[in-house]
Amino acid sequence: MLGECHAHVIMDGKNYKEAVSLHKNGVVDKVIHDCFSKYREAGITFIRDGGDSYGVSKRAKEIAPEYGITYLTPIFAIHQKGHYGGIVGCAFENLEEYHRLVKEVKASGGDFIKIMVSGLIDFSQYGVLTEEGVEPELIGKMISIAHEEGMAVMAHCNGARTMEAAAKAGVDSIEHGAYSDEQALLAMVENGVIWTPTVSPVGNLKGGGRFDDAVTEKITEHHMEMIRRFAELGGNIALGSDAGAWRVPHVEGLWTEIEYLKKIVDESHLENTEKLIREKFCAGNVK
Repeated sequence: MLGECHAHVIMDGKNYKEAVSLHKNGVVDKVIHDCFSKYREAGITFIRDGGDSYGVSKRAKEIAPEYGITYLTPIFAIHQKGHYGGIVGCAFENLEEYHRLVKEVKASGGDFIKIMVSGLIDFSQYGVLTEEGVEPELIGKMISIAHEEGMAVMAHCNGARTMEAAAKAGVDSIEHGAYSDEQALLAMVENGVIWTPTVSPVGNLKGGGRFDDAVTEKITEHHMEMIRRFAELGGNIALGSDAGAWRVPHVEGLWTEIEYLKKIVDESHLENTEKLIREKFCAGNVK
């Protein structure tokens, strides 16, 4: 059974604020147990989480063995102060602070480093992100510092130029990757970057009533076109649904993601990429 390569145990696929508020006075273990029970019942034994700032992901790593689940986590994501990322992590103002956070993840038992280097998709209009990406020079330094500490790097990254910069800097995986282009895809392939395109967070918006279906369908179509081209170029595509995001419930979100990606690659491709992630995204495995 294929695993979930991008999830957020802290989220519930319905209401982020309500889900997070459950843990405002400390991690509620029942939430984690309920989530892992669903995965176990579905026969899913691998989860790579995106982290959070409440300690839920850290606690989930401790609980996961009870369910026979291999659970990889960055503990929390790291973002530049004043930019997107507070939803799942901690901020830094300078590279000294960033390095301290990397070491904190490592000391806390984190499996890899997650960096936030772009904004989100603005689902109300095609071709627009909520903010531009981090400067390429800073992206390169962030990745280099993490690698020097022996940690692989997952990057929340949208926008072609930011994706290209992260790929050229040696990032290990790019998550989401909206609005890519040929140049960015080539950089990813040439540098062996794994792409977890998470189609479900936009593809599942249709019929939700929150956004214009014509806009979200256009975003989805472009994203699928880029994934198809990446596959043609020989890129490694990972199965990750961004489980916990709105309209992407745990387990069910993975089934929809499989349906999207199986239009482009077969199951053996997804299995092989998952193996790469299992090998690479463990502390000390960076070469």
